[in-house]
Amino acid sequence: MTHTILKMNASARIADSASRPLVERAVAKLSKSGSRVIERDLAAPLPAVNEQWLNANWTPAESRTAEQSAVLELSDALIAELKEADTIVLGLPMYNFGVPASFKAWVDLIARNGETFAYTDEGPKGLLEGKRAVVIVATGGVPIGSAADHATPFVTTVLGFVGITDITFVDAANLVANSDTVVPKAEATIDALAA
Repeated sequence: MTHTILKMNASARIADSASRPLVERAVAKLSKSGSRVIERDLAAPLPAVNEQWLNANWTPAESRTAEQSAVLELSDALIAELKEADTIVLGLPMYNFGVPASFKAWVDLIARNGETFAYTDEGPKGLLEGKRAVVIVATGGVPIGSAADHATPFVTTVLGFVGITDITFVDAANLVANSDTVVPKAEATIDALAA
């Protein structure tokens, strides 16, 4: 069975991104012989959820118009990528104490009842169990796990909501003051993941 990695970059930076090289390293280390890699770059803007999308989403699939189905095409594609992946490698910079807007847009498009979670008598249940997530968090100065870190709790909640609870955070925080030590430490953490 082919091992599939969903490689996601949420950094708006391309050439000077701190997280992108770490994502490449993680994908290389976690790849197995014959691994398949799906790439999703969130620097390419995703549309925000709007009333048209919400109406289409809450219309039962068998009752959707062709137009409603078209509105959900991108969401369907993002969910298909997530379902196919055994491992998700996410490069996540912290912008203004939280996740980039591009990642929040992705979350809004993949969190769908009946697709990635289901409402049950006991409350919502994630439908994407058995997957692993490696989240590389790069910050200019905010320490991971500090009171100002609103990114990692959000990611933990969102991924857990859809059933992904095996989450490893790679700490690449405080790059402005300590890039000479932060990057090698993050690289070592990534290398250990494949051991």
